[in-house]
Amino acid sequence: MLAAMLIASSTDAVAQQPSNVLPLPTVTIGVQQTQNPREFTTALQILLVMTVLALAPSILVMMTCFTRIVVVFYFLKQALGTQAQPPAQLLVGLALFLTFFVMQPVLDRANREGLQPYLRQEISQDSAVARMVQPFREFMLRHTREDDLRLFVKLSGKDKPKTLDEVSTWAIIPAYTISELRIAFQIGFILFVPFLVVDMIVSSTLMSLGMLMLPPQVISLPIKVLLFLLVDGWHLLVESLMKSLVPL
Repeated sequence: MLAAMLIASSTDAVAQQPSNVLPLPTVTIGVQQTQNPREFTTALQILLVMTVLALAPSILVMMTCFTRIVVVFYFLKQALGTQAQPPAQLLVGLALFLTFFVMQPVLDRANREGLQPYLRQEISQDSAVARMVQPFREFMLRHTREDDLRLFVKLSGKDKPKTLDEVSTWAIIPAYTISELRIAFQIGFILFVPFLVVDMIVSSTLMSLGMLMLPPQVISLPIKVLLFLLVDGWHLLVESLMKSLVPL
């Protein structure tokens, strides 16, 4: 009975509201016809921005140093043998911030030479895109192997470019990615070697003592963690990654 009275009172209160209540804004997405070419151009620009935002994760992975850093971190996690520590979210977050640290000069240059002049309507959209892509091209070419770049230029079926400026960005991006994967796997192999030696020593010691029922990981895991802490592993790893990415 009490609930029915509350509902009835709330309904009466809504019905008694004045008709001049401030309307609330709503967001709608649709397609409308227009005779104004400027409105059509603005709509295309908004569509382009939405497409770039949708592809932002791929751009981050394929055109920055994020691939090398995150792959090395996961190799380190496997070499230590810690399945849940550090958490995957922590490694990805650290790799993301290190990526922004390394790419900050590139982002600043793209913003200064491409985005800001376009916002001030000093250059056209095509010129702004070319200027924004140019710093990323230079960064990727600096870390791309010639063999990988030659492979994708050959697969593109186009004539051999005379200079690097003639190389298509669509050929540079996959070449840069596989070059980064190659370097990351090389670093991962180097990380695995000392921890693999520790596992072999622990396994041999347990077998010589006749402790066959004791899993070697139980003994080797704290030893590997202690060894990693004694050499200040995180500092050495991050320092090596940064020196390989940031020009001195």
